[in-house]
Amino acid sequence: MLTRLPGLTDVHVHLREPGATHKEDWDSGTAAALAGGFTTVLAMPNTNPAISNASSLEISIAAAGRKARCDYAQYMGGGADNSRAAADLADKVAGLKLYMDQTYGDLKLDDMSTWVAHFASWPRHAPLAVHAEGRTLAAAILFASLHNRPIHLCHVSRREEILLIRAAKEKGLLVTCEVCPHHLFLTEGDIPAIGPGRAEVRPRLATKADQAALWANLDVIDCFATDHAPHTLVEKDSENPPPGFPGLETILPLLLTSVKEGRLTLDDVVTRLHTNPARIFHIPEQAETYVEVDLDAAYDIRAESLHSRCGWTPFEGWQVTGRVERVSLRGQIASKDGQVLAEPGTGKNIRTH
Repeated sequence: MLTRLPGLTDVHVHLREPGATHKEDWDSGTAAALAGGFTTVLAMPNTNPAISNASSLEISIAAAGRKARCDYAQYMGGGADNSRAAADLADKVAGLKLYMDQTYGDLKLDDMSTWVAHFASWPRHAPLAVHAEGRTLAAAILFASLHNRPIHLCHVSRREEILLIRAAKEKGLLVTCEVCPHHLFLTEGDIPAIGPGRAEVRPRLATKADQAALWANLDVIDCFATDHAPHTLVEKDSENPPPGFPGLETILPLLLTSVKEGRLTLDDVVTRLHTNPARIFHIPEQAETYVEVDLDAAYDIRAESLHSRCGWTPFEGWQVTGRVERVSLRGQIASKDGQVLAEPGTGKNIRTH
């Protein structure tokens, strides 16, 4: 049965350009996005160089302008000494990303005084996304309260975190959050099957109790986001495997399978992949844009059929029900039957168009 959904948004992707295009770039990453049903992606700033000033932003945006097949925006990274310069660029970026816990590159903020500078300088109307885990997440919520501003918490994975977010929302604090498919569908018990190196991800895969808490508090979760973080198998199988999973092409089938099983409704999916991202991140409506899915199509996830350059998935061999059949972007068929038709450069920067 074919069902039409609005164009979907992934608010948390790593497209590896500049600096690591051997595992993804704006071309391959946005091709994967369209194949997965996403017509807009928001790209993270922890590249090489990091996107932390006007010149590095221009490098990324220029590459996206040449290569992106779907619509996009680029995050600005909060560094130790760029709070004022970043704020001046607020209207040109997806939002500000603050790394209060582990990250690749030089964007990790160890000193709370730098948090103060960014919370004070970043415009209140502009999205502020935070990587914070455990007690650091509690501190981020405190800072949002002290500055009376909205904050978006990335890839929430633990019971203690989702319960704290629930309490913050009940107090009226301006907190939103996202959860990733690997924390909804995988736990630490899956590590042996995936492989210890390939299973490296941040936040780490959690316990079954943590996973159950995410499902039990679905009403607190504002967005589903992939944290699409591609690395090659050579890298993942090395002695020092980098953390991260690809996810753009597997999240929707996984969620649609949960719809089939009665764990979610189709409205749950649309709310967290379209409606709430548009509200939180000020994403403009895309005319004549939609995704057609076959809710009854059953098949196995296979990396060989995916478009991401990294060439693997932690969900290899999983049986799913729900396939993306066709994607229209502004009236043009961008993807059909697994083939991406949109040309590089088709995508638009949502902050300038």
